[in-house]
Amino acid sequence: MARQDEAAFAEFLAAYRERLFRYVIVLTRGDEEAAQEALQQTLLRVVRHIRRFDDEAVFWSWLTRLARSAVTDDARKRNRYFAFLIRFFSRPESQAPEADTNAESPALLERLESLLPQLPATDAELIRHKYFLGLTSREIATQFETTEKAVESRLVRIRRQLRESILKEVRHE
Repeated sequence: MARQDEAAFAEFLAAYRERLFRYVIVLTRGDEEAAQEALQQTLLRVVRHIRRFDDEAVFWSWLTRLARSAVTDDARKRNRYFAFLIRFFSRPESQAPEADTNAESPALLERLESLLPQLPATDAELIRHKYFLGLTSREIATQFETTEKAVESRLVRIRRQLRESILKEVRHE
């Protein structure tokens, strides 16, 4: 394998892949997705850093250190990602950038549209007017025969509810 022999790598995979996967699945407490990711990272590290080992026990010990490191790195990466999402979605509305309908990503608008049926009809209409039609709060207030402040207040509550729904989906994914 150190000489980049594909047959040697195939032999290594046949001998150690399942054993490594079982080891990693225990480290990830049964999270199969995390285990698959850690296994891939471990195999990449093996390819990058392979060297000659005289003893199988020493080789296995080296493999398990690579696997533990891959699991730890993956967990840190996931934690940073979720921490970012929580910080992003929990910042006060006054710090949130102004919504520019032209700058919204199509994926975000699609996700938003998929969540609209979960909202009461009036709330869904407010979101459609604000983000899909690009109306200002004043224009929406005029159409709904209410105050601009009432529209803003309802939009804050609706956005908070949508954030929670999106965070639940992302955590589930």
